[in-house]
Amino acid sequence: MMPQEQYTHHRSTMPGSVGPQVYKVGIYGWRKRCLYFFVLLLMILILVNLAMTIWILKVMNFTIHISQLQRYGTNLSPHEQDGMGNLRITEKGLKLEGDSEFLQPLYAKEIQSRPGNALYFKSARNVTVNILNDQTKVLTQLITGPKAVEAYGKKFEVKTVSGKLLFSADNNEVVVGAERLRVLGAEGTVFPKSIETPNVRADPFKELRLESPTRSLVMEAPKGVEINAEAGNMEATCRTELRLESKDGEIKLDAAKIRLPRLPHGSYTPTGTRQKVFEICVCANGRLFLSQAGAGSTCQINTSVCL
Repeated sequence: MMPQEQYTHHRSTMPGSVGPQVYKVGIYGWRKRCLYFFVLLLMILILVNLAMTIWILKVMNFTIHISQLQRYGTNLSPHEQDGMGNLRITEKGLKLEGDSEFLQPLYAKEIQSRPGNALYFKSARNVTVNILNDQTKVLTQLITGPKAVEAYGKKFEVKTVSGKLLFSADNNEVVVGAERLRVLGAEGTVFPKSIETPNVRADPFKELRLESPTRSLVMEAPKGVEINAEAGNMEATCRTELRLESKDGEIKLDAAKIRLPRLPHGSYTPTGTRQKVFEICVCANGRLFLSQAGAGSTCQINTSVCL
C-alpha cells in the first residue's frame, strides 16, 4: 500500500496558462478498507495453516529429517528415525513397531518381524494369503478361518529344516516321508479303500488289531505275508470256516506241540459196508496225509506218500 502522493506539475509559463495544478494518486474510501481486510484475513489464514501443520506433525509424531539433525549436531537414538508414530523409514524399507491395523489390502515384497520376536497376524474373521501370477490369477491360496484352515494349490509339502520331505499331497497321491506314522485316535484309523505299506506294527506293549466290521479283510503280497508275535500269542477267529490254502506249495505248522482239542470221537461198527472214515497219518518229515480207516491203523500201508 503506497501512501497518498501529491506532486505539483509546473508547466512553463505560456501565454493563457492558469497556473500550477495538483493531481492525487492512490486508493481511497471503501476500496482501501477492503484491501486492509483481505490482507488481514490472509495473515490469519497463514497463521491457522501453520498452527494446523504443527499440530498434525505433533499428533502424528513426525520426526525431523536425519540430515537436518546431523546438520545441527544432534545425535539420534535408536528409536528416533525418519517416519511418523510407530512407522519408521529406514534404508531397507518401512519399519512398523507395535500393533497395526490395515483397513485395505497390503501389498509388500517381504514382511518380517524384528530379530528375536514373533510375527502375529490377527483378524476377527479370517486371514487369507494369495499368490498371484502376472495376470493377477490366484495360483495358491491359504485361508485361516474360525472353523478351519484351508489351503488351495497344485501340491502341498511339509519339509524339515534340512529339506527332508515329511508330508506331500497332490491329486495323485499322499506321501508321508517320516520314519514312523503314529495314529493316537481311540478308534484307530479307517481306510475306505486299500492301503499299501511294508510294515504294520503296534507300539511296545500295545495290541495291534486289524478289523473289518462289515466286510472282508484281505492281505496280499507277491512275495509273502508274514505274521509274527515274538512275545505273545496269535489268534485267528472266525464265525464259519477258517481255510488255509496253498496253491503251489505247502502249509507248514512248525511247533513242539500241535493240539486239536475239539475233534469229535467216532465209534467202530463192524458192518459190511465201507465207511467214509479216514485217519490222519504223520510222516517222519512232518507231512500229513489221510488213510482209509480200518479195524486197526492203516498208516503203515500207505507209507509211499512219505517218500
